[in-house]
Amino acid sequence: MNLSSSQSPLLLVRRVAFALMAACVVAFGVEPAQATNIERVVSPGGIEAWLVRDSSVPMIAVEIGFLGGSNQDPEAKPGVASFVAATLDEGAGKLDSIAFHGRLEELSVGLSFRTQRDYFYGTLRMLRDRRAEGFELLRLALNEPRFDAEPIERIRAQVMARLQRETTSPTDIASRLWWSTAFPDHAYGRQLGGTQQSIPLINADDLKDYARRVIARDTLKIAVVGDIDAATLAQELDRTFGTLPAKAELRPIPPAKMAAAGRRVVVDLDVPQTVLAFGGLGIPRDDPDYIPAYVVNHVLGGGTFSSRLYREVREKHGLAYSVYSYLQPLDHASLLMGATATRADRAAETLAIIEAEIHHIAQHGPTADELEKAKAFLKGSYALRFDTSAKIAGQLLAIQIDELGIDYIQRRNGLIDAVTIADAQRAAKRLCGGGLLVTVVGRPHGLASTEPGASALVSPGEPAAASAKPAR
Repeated sequence: MNLSSSQSPLLLVRRVAFALMAACVVAFGVEPAQATNIERVVSPGGIEAWLVRDSSVPMIAVEIGFLGGSNQDPEAKPGVASFVAATLDEGAGKLDSIAFHGRLEELSVGLSFRTQRDYFYGTLRMLRDRRAEGFELLRLALNEPRFDAEPIERIRAQVMARLQRETTSPTDIASRLWWSTAFPDHAYGRQLGGTQQSIPLINADDLKDYARRVIARDTLKIAVVGDIDAATLAQELDRTFGTLPAKAELRPIPPAKMAAAGRRVVVDLDVPQTVLAFGGLGIPRDDPDYIPAYVVNHVLGGGTFSSRLYREVREKHGLAYSVYSYLQPLDHASLLMGATATRADRAAETLAIIEAEIHHIAQHGPTADELEKAKAFLKGSYALRFDTSAKIAGQLLAIQIDELGIDYIQRRNGLIDAVTIADAQRAAKRLCGGGLLVTVVGRPHGLASTEPGASALVSPGEPAAASAKPAR
């Protein structure tokens, strides 16, 4: 079906609603700088947190992050970090898994952990009146995890079932293959969630060793939002985190050099649609051209209904329901990433359009009109990232991790507003001027692997992984 030939009323309604929402934010929304009065709280023991006090709702949201995510997995055992994240709340101190989760449920406390390539994260949500109990459960999980046999085997079975499902998922295969091909000799090329070969090898000692090396005070970042004052928070910081090891024992991670720019790898999988994942080198987060590149990417593929990729691939040619690109600045590599899915007999046409649009914006940059519309949207929609305590806490943690400064929220829109057409053209050439690695999963007509020395088709079982870090 050619989507451009019959624009649905639902699509039109969604577009109008989205535009009105952005306009309302610009016209009436509370500016993020006014909504987030950030206090830097330092405990007597020297532990720092950023606090936004909000007494309008009797809740407290806490986000924490430690340097060292899946890149700290043993080379032969990818998946250790994600295994730790899944089992850290499965019993701690004197509480086994059932008792620990019973306390969480009894107190209405939300506690979870997750990992990405460079960082290990924790999330705590609780009512104001359950503050002490909530922080105590977090303290136990971080300082005294049990890693008992029963939850380890239960989580192992769940992970193995997920990995088995992913062997038939074109999206998962394309993503994993992209990372393993781009970074074959680097930690970024390993599968974040483990492999069917590595997960059976992971034991309690591996989990304990990872937790001991990574969960430490010197790399800890903390964001707190809710009904708690600075003095009380300072006490909780020392009580919760004060007994963690002073320094992490992280393995050094070298810069990641992308190995396969300009290549295409095709995987034969009998599925109705063909998935395409593409990516190339990006611009580091601390580079002066990052903000211009962020605006350029909105024009290219970051705008939900307004991007060039959406217009060309979906509206004009009806090739896909969704196509997008995003910036992924990691600690040891910076990337431009994207993906779409289409019919097998239209895959070659879809990829050709995507590559042409990326080449065109690299050569000419965005138009003046595109630049101004992108800047207006990115500035106006920023307030939507601060409409809940959880979102505010997440933004505060991300700003700390990226070392953007405690005043970044006040400065951010000014940085976007200052982007000129010359800045955008320069950033576009840097961002989009290199070669892409493309992984294709399905049975695409007219597309084959172009990797030198590789067969045209690759087994879908090869390990790799993917994760995304939102731009700020």
